[in-house]
Amino acid sequence: MSTEPLSTAGLDLLLRKARTFYAWKPEPVSDAILHEIYDNFKFGPTSFNCSPARVVFLRTEAAKARLLPALMPVNVEKSRTAPVVAIVAYDTEFYEKLPRLVPHFDARSFFVGKEALIQETAFRNSSLQGAYFILAARAAGLDCGPMSGFDAAKVNAEFFPDGKWKANFLCNLGHGDASNQHPRAPRLDFEEACVLL
Repeated sequence: MSTEPLSTAGLDLLLRKARTFYAWKPEPVSDAILHEIYDNFKFGPTSFNCSPARVVFLRTEAAKARLLPALMPVNVEKSRTAPVVAIVAYDTEFYEKLPRLVPHFDARSFFVGKEALIQETAFRNSSLQGAYFILAARAAGLDCGPMSGFDAAKVNAEFFPDGKWKANFLCNLGHGDASNQHPRAPRLDFEEACVLL
């Protein structure tokens, strides 16, 4: 494995010049790209390799129409016009796959019957995987519009009625239209956000 740092262009693509997009060009996103995104983000680390993230890709007008009633009004047009909307969810029964994902010891037994630990682990690790998802989408040449302005109970009722999967956040995907973007918002300085001990 290479230990060379990522190039300036790579850092710009993934983080430094990447932006959240709210408007989209009418260019489609292929299923092959969605497979590529998953095949890359699945390798990001999670505790016990638990990999609880599950993604539902809404690609059709009919699929997106099912989501729109759950969105805050400010987010409806963003998602309606996005080529793809991803529901990044988590599996509350992720531990049932641990015998395959962690074959060298019995990690499943750590979770069975421990609802608080299941919820905490699933939410934390699916959030990590959601960040990997955004980076993988950007690495595949797409722009992202992650959102949390939605009614999770409505999304869960519509898309996950058996209650096993639960929505974490949404992410619009496509080729962003930068024509109406505001200047990039500031970030905190190191001294405001970090402590060296």
